Amino acid sequence: MAAVSSPLSDDARKVTGDALQGALVDLIDLSLQAKQAHWNLTGRHFRSLHLQLDEVVDIARRHMDVVAERAVAIGVNPDGRASTVATSAHTDQLPDGYVSDTDVVQAFTGLLAEVGHRFRQRVADTDEPDPVSQDLLIAAAQDIEQQHWMFQAQR
Repeated sequence: MAAVSSPLSDDARKVTGDALQGALVDLIDLSLQAKQAHWNLTGRHFRSLHLQLDEVVDIARRHMDVVAERAVAIGVNPDGRASTVATSAHTDQLPDGYVSDTDVVQAFTGLLAEVGHRFRQRVADTDEPDPVSQDLLIAAAQDIEQQHWMFQAQR
């Protein structure tokens, strides 16, 4: 089996690969949590939040594919398996069953703040070792922070 060679040094590949893997887990987890809330949402603001949660899913899915493909391009195998996400995700999970619109706004304000903070750290971590990957992480962070603002404005 042929391996993909890396344009990065071993040290740069390790730092960047770790940042991309962490980003991938966060994005998969974010998309799953947004779908869980989307399906179980109740309340007066159901329609607008239902649609907004689909925007979060679309953003997360778009960036997860870019992040995973960048990992492969630098010779790192991304791991998006359910077991990996379940053991590596660092976010509070939504409760099962119906979730009120106010609880969803509160939960996603916090969730997006957490994920956004980790993305900013990954941006800083990849500044020197791989500005190309850093650029992809910046784009994802921008979209995550925009969604954070939009949820926060509804509190």
